[in-house]
Amino acid sequence: MSAELLGRKLIDCGTKIVAVGRNYAAHAKELGSAIPKEPVLFLKPTSSYVREPDPIEIPKPITEVDYEAEIGVVIGRRAKDVFEEEAWNYVRGYVLALDMTARSLQNVAKEKRLPWTVSKGYDTFTPISKFFQLKKTPIPPLSFWLKVDGQTKQKGCTSDMIFSIPFLIHYISGIMTLNEGDMILTGTPHGVGPVKAGQTITAGIASPAVQMTFPVITRPDPERTKSPFLSESLDGTDVPQ
Repeated sequence: MSAELLGRKLIDCGTKIVAVGRNYAAHAKELGSAIPKEPVLFLKPTSSYVREPDPIEIPKPITEVDYEAEIGVVIGRRAKDVFEEEAWNYVRGYVLALDMTARSLQNVAKEKRLPWTVSKGYDTFTPISKFFQLKKTPIPPLSFWLKVDGQTKQKGCTSDMIFSIPFLIHYISGIMTLNEGDMILTGTPHGVGPVKAGQTITAGIASPAVQMTFPVITRPDPERTKSPFLSESLDGTDVPQ
């Protein structure tokens, strides 16, 4: 089985995305947040995944969303209470990912001390690259970048993370069981910023060579549909029982 097919099958059977906030010191500072003493975690639904060539959709009435480039770690088998020194045994592969964020909604949630789910959980808010694997562990530092309309906005390297991949697996698996296909988004470096409909995001990893491109559009208005399971259709006409 090819790595791409394996990755798609794994990710499609995953039950959750566990994202790590403020895992790069410079990013924490640009948001005006304290550098965390332990991982800051939040969940994203797997329904937020999107792959090329589909676009990133900005839902109305939001007019812009922030990009956050990250390395995604794909779990290969059930992980519960994993020791840090054994963590690599639970990793099956990786993706480059974007954690798209409706920053205006997130800021309101923060002010009200509410969860970030709405600002992070819309459909298409987790674009991912093709799955790839690395033979050596510990893995070498991964340098990655993001451009908007050809202009470089983010550059980062996993060597700058506050909490390492093995520690994150250890920490998270002590809180919640990680299932096969679950993904850990390991945090974003400095340089996050907004995009609007009509712009294009390109992101990549230097080595191994990974690149992905996503156009940004306004989410289309939903279309009303008739259901044979309803006694009355949405337009008021009768439907046979």
